[in-house]
Parts: sequence; structure tokens; C-alpha cells
Amino acid sequence: MPRTTHLLYLHGFRSSPRSAKARQMAQHVARHHPGVHLWCPQLPPSPREAMALVAQGVADWPRSSMAVVGSSLGGFYASWVAQQCACPSVLLNPAVHPARDLERYIGQQTAWHDPAESFYFRPEYIDELRALDVSGQPAPAPQLAIIAKGDELLDWREMAARYPEADLRLLEGGDHALSAFAAYLNDIDRFLGLA
Repeated sequence: MPRTTHLLYLHGFRSSPRSAKARQMAQHVARHHPGVHLWCPQLPPSPREAMALVAQGVADWPRSSMAVVGSSLGGFYASWVAQQCACPSVLLNPAVHPARDLERYIGQQTAWHDPAESFYFRPEYIDELRALDVSGQPAPAPQLAIIAKGDELLDWREMAARYPEADLRLLEGGDHALSAFAAYLNDIDRFLGLA
């Protein structure tokens, strides 16, 4: 696989670039791969707007040496980006059925990392999620899926079944936040061939 020079990191629902995993990824890349361009945007609550922002942000990236990492809802988004850009993806406890699972969150929501920040999750966002679902399509490029059986929010069996072509790391135990994420940074390095 070619070296990765441009890396996109997509955070999950109610999360941000300030999440533990996003910060660990940024520190790791800065320390070990200073030549890699890493972008972790703050995604708006609208899935359509979120992917429009991402598509615009990566428009001039080299398709042959870019990759995407996504956590939870960001993993669902990462699969969409991988389809559009035919690039490798790393999926961290990826949301598989967000249109179904997020319906109960319609309404006012607070941000995980700053309860003072809030946003309104609108009913139409469910249809926007459905429109981004690429689950019926074959993987356009290599995938690495890191899935914790102990995930308290998402069913690991659904995640594993959704990515049959992926290089699958099934963790015994663990949690949705992937608290042991730092232990997998070298695996991600090798998989993506970070420059």
C-alpha cells in the first residue's frame, strides 16, 4: 500500500477534535510522522453539512496517499469518505446503523467535552444519515476495523458483520471510547504506512 501523506480524523456524535483519541492521534502523528498532514475538523451536527465540509477540505488532497480514521459516528462517515475517495480507512467502534440508533437523540444535546456547548439534533438529520449509508457497496480500499466486544453503546457483532472485508481487530472487553486506543497506534501506523 502507498505511504499515507494526508490523514483525516473524524470524531463521533457529541464529540470533537478535543476527544482523547483525536488528541492521541494528533500527538502521535506530530511526534512520529511530522511530514503527514493531519486534519481533524469539528463536524457540524448535520450529516449532510459535515460531509460537505469534509469533501471541501480534502478536495485537493492526493487520492493515492490519503486515508481516513473515524470513531463511532465518525467511522460511519469514514466509510462514506473512503467510497468517495477510494482511500484506506480505519474504523474505531464504527456506528453501523446511526439512522436507527440516533433517532432517540433528536432534540437538544450537549457536547461530551464541554457540557456548556450544546446543539440541536434535528429530525431531518436521520434522513441525511440514510443518504450517506454505503453499507451495500464493496470496500473501495483496505479497511482496518478495531472493535471492542465490551462496547456499551454499539453491538460488536453488528460492527464486525458490517465490515467483512476489513482487517478486523476484535478486542475482548474494552469500551466504546476505546480507552486503550494508544496501544493500537502502531497497528494503525503500519496499516496506513504513515510517511
